[in-house]
Amino acid sequence: MTSVSSSTSSSQQSTSSAAAAASAITPDYNMFLQLLTTQMQNQDPLDPMDTSQYTQQLVQYSQVEQEMQQTGTLNNILSSLSSQNMAQASAYIGKEARFDTDLAGLSSSTPATWTYTADPKPASLVASIKDANGNVVDQVTLDPATEGRFSWDGKEADGTQAADGTYTLALAAKDASGADVPVTINSVGIVKNVVSDSSGVMLGVNGARFSMSGLVAVSSSDDI
Repeated sequence: MTSVSSSTSSSQQSTSSAAAAASAITPDYNMFLQLLTTQMQNQDPLDPMDTSQYTQQLVQYSQVEQEMQQTGTLNNILSSLSSQNMAQASAYIGKEARFDTDLAGLSSSTPATWTYTADPKPASLVASIKDANGNVVDQVTLDPATEGRFSWDGKEADGTQAADGTYTLALAAKDASGADVPVTINSVGIVKNVVSDSSGVMLGVNGARFSMSGLVAVSSSDDI
């Protein structure tokens, strides 16, 4: 089941804080104006009070009020941009997305999947899967001549089933002389949901969340 959700607590808190501050300063601002006006009306004409300090305070109050208004405007703009990004990201739901990361999600129903490219083509290729603590839970020798796509069903080296979560893929590629061959690894999977949080708009793939900034390719369901 796909879904689109938005966690906008941070922006709502910022907007609420700005509104609360603005409402709090308004009575003080009005009271200041009344006091200033009353003092100017009742001062001794022969010995007038120095109003420079009051004028300075008036300017400061005006600046604070303008900053409050600007903050509210900026929060409204950010909220609008977040909604637009969410709407755009929702178009990825149901499509296969590829991300610039070696981290992939594993669930009981869907394996963790990566794509990889090596240049030049290696003579040997060994995949190591690591858990969130960096421990190697499985190693697989791959055929370097096959397509650069690897799926791990969660079976660890001792035959036990790994828990759902995120896992990292490391590839040791070597040429015929035993020298290391550079490999580029991407995480890949079907986008199930879209979430907006303090990190921005995130795409949910097999229980893991990936930032849209790391998105490198999208394929339609017909191409999967």
